[in-house]
Amino acid sequence: MSAKPPILILHATGTNRDREATWAVELAGGAAEIVHVNQLFAGERRLADYRMLVLPGGFSYGDDLGAGKLWAVALRYRLGDDLAAFIASGRPVLGICNGFQALVKAGLLPGVRRQGSGVRGQAADGFLTPDPCSLAPAFTLTRNDSARFECRWVYLEPNPASPCIFTRGLPELIYCPVAHGEGKFAARDAKALADLEAAGLAALRYTGPAGAPAAYPWNPNGSQNDIAGVCNPQGNVLGLMPHPEDHLIPAHHPRYHRGERGMLGLPLFRNGVQYAGGL
Repeated sequence: MSAKPPILILHATGTNRDREATWAVELAGGAAEIVHVNQLFAGERRLADYRMLVLPGGFSYGDDLGAGKLWAVALRYRLGDDLAAFIASGRPVLGICNGFQALVKAGLLPGVRRQGSGVRGQAADGFLTPDPCSLAPAFTLTRNDSARFECRWVYLEPNPASPCIFTRGLPELIYCPVAHGEGKFAARDAKALADLEAAGLAALRYTGPAGAPAAYPWNPNGSQNDIAGVCNPQGNVLGLMPHPEDHLIPAHHPRYHRGERGMLGLPLFRNGVQYAGGL
């Protein structure tokens, strides 16, 4: 048995960021294994045997019916109970780009539900535990305001008031690229957005260089309140649109040869792996 926590990198047809996510996890101290969703469906692998789950980016199932939609259906109806138990046990889950879209559309993020919306129970903090088989779309990820695919580098500011275990104690901004056409985080109404903010579930925000306001292109998709990533109330599930796995070492910085360094995405993965290793 390895002393490193076993971490599942979930692959679905069309996802293409598996190897980058694997390298990020391994650099962070985890033992990563890429597993196709069909292996879980067939019982060849068990989600419960892993300490952490990563849903990487790409174009799952060709993004038919919308980005991440069919992957979300598979998660809800084929793995719903296993995922609910995994999350309830406190084990960390990270969804990046298409993985974030799938978690939101499966009803697993941000996990804010109210009575009458098909939930399983109420937590002590007043938020309700999401039922993976019943979706109340208070939040979504939709088309970029620019009406085009955005591929550019952005700055992410961690929210120190968030319960998110991945962003806890991060000392600096994260600088990493985005690559998506449907990354605008939007709430159903002002009340839902205010509740999300009050609970600290906006774990990461787009920001300009040195903390400047995040007008376009620093907020590349028009996300409300500059939200780039959200967590669940428990803090062990995080989804974000940008790709921190693309800036793991100094040489990944696009201006590395001009002497620019820092703002790596690796500490985010290290937080998750260390938390998983302590479970």
